[in-house]
Amino acid sequence: MDRFAAMLSFIRVVEKGSFAAAARGSGFTAPMVGNHVRFLEERLGTQLINRTTRQHSLTELGRVYYEQCRQIMTEVDAAEGIATDNQAAPRGLLRVTAPVTLGTTILPGLLAEYLHYHREVRIDLALHDRRVDLLDEGFDVAIRSGDLPDSGLIVRSLAPLSLVVCATPGYLSAHGIPRTPADLAEHDCLDFAHSSTPGEWHFAGPAGNCSKKVKGPFRANNGQSLRMAALADLGIIMQPEMLVTEDLSAGSLVRLLPGYTPLARTLQILTLPDRYPTPKLRSFVAFIVSRFNFKKGGI
Repeated sequence: MDRFAAMLSFIRVVEKGSFAAAARGSGFTAPMVGNHVRFLEERLGTQLINRTTRQHSLTELGRVYYEQCRQIMTEVDAAEGIATDNQAAPRGLLRVTAPVTLGTTILPGLLAEYLHYHREVRIDLALHDRRVDLLDEGFDVAIRSGDLPDSGLIVRSLAPLSLVVCATPGYLSAHGIPRTPADLAEHDCLDFAHSSTPGEWHFAGPAGNCSKKVKGPFRANNGQSLRMAALADLGIIMQPEMLVTEDLSAGSLVRLLPGYTPLARTLQILTLPDRYPTPKLRSFVAFIVSRFNFKKGGI
């Protein structure tokens, strides 16, 4: 027999005064309510209710047991209230991981906008260019770029990252200007170590898509490191345009290969499979999808 249901029946008997009154509106018959009380008494090995033909009264232990049962039900109601409240509005801590480039350019502004609308949510952001295991490392959401293996995670596509090939005027003055992707073979190219195809850059050009092998004296698993190396005249980089926008505007870096467009890097937001995602998770994913897909041509 369900001990929880039996405790509820016992509370109703005490508060309503009889088995019949306790049964009304409970979904149980009076005999079932009586069976519930007897089940508790047999389990406890003592009588909880003194029964006469005219009235019922609690035994001394019955009074103590009633108070404990009432306290338990109050705590259960409070726990269910917390769960209901959490389903009603976004609140609590949200752990997010994202690539370093996003986390040091446009993402902080977007997170600030989200938090402005959801005052009871707190965000813990960790920046990684490596693939993070959401379950093992305790993250709620991951934003990732590049091709992903089949992982069983829930994946939603975002607008792709537009890339640009560029170098400093100083490097180009010393080494010449590449005119086509094939010319990159004669240059120092600073490669992103976490690319899905390390040492190979992909372009869309007048004759269609093409891929070219590249090499150079330096590679890194971080876009900012590659940017700083390029600004030190070390070589050519292919990085998200958002990372080098100010450098291009200032003339510190020069856009290369007109007529050839680097293939955009895919971008996704990932969450663990969950039949009942929390409001904070649902609202955050919807917000990020809406903001990143605002520009369909890429970001």
